Amino acid sequence: MLNDPRSHGLWERTAPPAPVTAPLEGSVSADVVIVGGGYTGLSAALHLAERGANVVLLEATEIGFGGAGRNVGLINAGMWVMPDDFPKELGDHYGERALDLLGNGPYLVRELIEKHGIACELETSGTLHCAVGPEGITELEDRARQWQKRGAPVTILDAAETERRIGTKAYTGSLLDMRAGTLQPLAYARGLAHAAVKAGAKLHTGSPVIGTGEANGRKTVTTARGEVSADWIIVATDAYSTGPWSEVRREQVHLPYFNLATKPLSANLRRSILPNSEGCWDTKEILSSFRMDQAGRLVFGSVGALRGTGIAVHKAWARRSLKRLFPQLGDVEFEAEWYGKIGMTDNALPRFHKFGKNVIGFSGYNGRGISPGTNFGKVLARHILGEITEQDLPLPLTEVKEQGFRTAREAYYEAGAQIAHFTGERF
Repeated sequence: MLNDPRSHGLWERTAPPAPVTAPLEGSVSADVVIVGGGYTGLSAALHLAERGANVVLLEATEIGFGGAGRNVGLINAGMWVMPDDFPKELGDHYGERALDLLGNGPYLVRELIEKHGIACELETSGTLHCAVGPEGITELEDRARQWQKRGAPVTILDAAETERRIGTKAYTGSLLDMRAGTLQPLAYARGLAHAAVKAGAKLHTGSPVIGTGEANGRKTVTTARGEVSADWIIVATDAYSTGPWSEVRREQVHLPYFNLATKPLSANLRRSILPNSEGCWDTKEILSSFRMDQAGRLVFGSVGALRGTGIAVHKAWARRSLKRLFPQLGDVEFEAEWYGKIGMTDNALPRFHKFGKNVIGFSGYNGRGISPGTNFGKVLARHILGEITEQDLPLPLTEVKEQGFRTAREAYYEAGAQIAHFTGERF
């Protein structure tokens, strides 16, 4: 996108095309105007349009341009936060409710893919959270206990079973989560867009919102070439927020994350590396993630930005890491590379905000956008349709609060990842 091969990399090359769209022109009226063409906005548009609402969605660039089109493609259950910490962070009223929605969230993703025939390389063989050292397995055992007491289908695997499933001796064990899986993230976003259009939603790309207001008792949003008046506004811009809701960007610290994709592996290598196609990530502070696409490419990623000196540093580290993890690979060639931004809130949980009367949105997915975004989009639709009240939402209403020293912290994370990867995996 934007003629930048490091913007969406492999996903842009292999995703089916998005629906044909155009910038907003002139003045239009709607029941709901949605700002942002990622998972939250597209899910909200689909669920509203299916119930007969007149929906207009405005996307500044292209469908899936933000995190929806750049992420690793892990359909995770829950968040980074330990399950028992949800009530501590959100209170008893919301904690278990949010945990239940997010824990079972991947099932809605599967349901929508099946219902709408979305071609997005869905794999439902689970994910493996991989333990590095004794501290890693202790952390995973604690996480597993907390999920299991809530009935979740998670299992601790020992080092031998982990090696059998992944093809490496690097880990002391893993947590298998059968709720989770993988997909092609940009293909999923584009599939949601097609489904929303089929249901009657109107999607406009190349239409950044530059202003908001009220006229004749209705909300208005303006772009460079048009205006929408509506009863409701959904703000679904998240970590890439600009314009009238740039405050959402300022409450998140951006963590850069990159992915590299190998050429398709041989059938022999596929039998020894992730033969069941689980998605994986580890317990390191500067984590690594890896998964297969359906063509047999190994997609490997970590914290860092592929720009400036980071390009050479991170790619060299990735080659060293893969050689240690999977010596059977030999010399690795990458055929695609890309990176984006993970928006991190100060408690690693998403937020529900009300920006004014009938102006609402969820944001702050902390690297877990596929399932939460899809589910929160549906929640917003149900709220606007009157099916659930504000008190029934899975998150409490919070004020937007800018994080301190945000710019300095973002520079620190990018530089720190380079330093760690420059020195890492050399011995």
